[in-house]
Amino acid sequence: MKSSMSAAALAAAFGLVIAPAAFAQAPPPANEVSISKLALNLLPAKKGATLKVSSPAFPDMGDIPYENTQYRGNIFPGLGWSKGPKGTQSYAVIMQDTDGNHGGDAILHWTLFNIPAGVTKLDAGLSAPPAGAMFGPNVAGPHHPFMGPRTPAGPKHRYHLQVFALDTVLQGDPGMTWAQLKAALTDHVLASGQTIGLGSVDPNAPKPAPKPAG
Repeated sequence: MKSSMSAAALAAAFGLVIAPAAFAQAPPPANEVSISKLALNLLPAKKGATLKVSSPAFPDMGDIPYENTQYRGNIFPGLGWSKGPKGTQSYAVIMQDTDGNHGGDAILHWTLFNIPAGVTKLDAGLSAPPAGAMFGPNVAGPHHPFMGPRTPAGPKHRYHLQVFALDTVLQGDPGMTWAQLKAALTDHVLASGQTIGLGSVDPNAPKPAPKPAG
């Protein structure tokens, strides 16, 4: 005769603990340690105008798929935004992790500038800038392509994908530093907006290779 007891009841009867079926990671902390370094805060729009920004890969404050992180394919998730106000000459995109800190700054994952004024969408899988645009600096140095999250253990992190409508086209300097990019953007932002994705640890990611002895 088959037992009618559920798995949970059987576990309780024998004092067993059933592990969660899915890997769970705590939500981001209430306070973002590097929020004061967020580009949206450092580079306000002249008249407070906003852009509506979204990604086809995740909703605002939704989980970023692992395929869009360094744990797997590091594939750009795609990004779109509403048209900038009159006088927009170009767009810039800045991606930062404000739940982390690197050298006293938010972790800079990606920048792209001189996006033509007629472009309001970057397709998923982007590997090269649109015509006329240029990759800018990130935490690894100048002129870098998309670098997705590699969230460490602990609570999830917030990744801000920010878009800026500018009244100018920047000088195309492949050696531009983050400080130089911020200076070039200052007082040129007509409108801005963002979407935020949450990054987490991939529970199925292979463990890092051990460091060689000695």
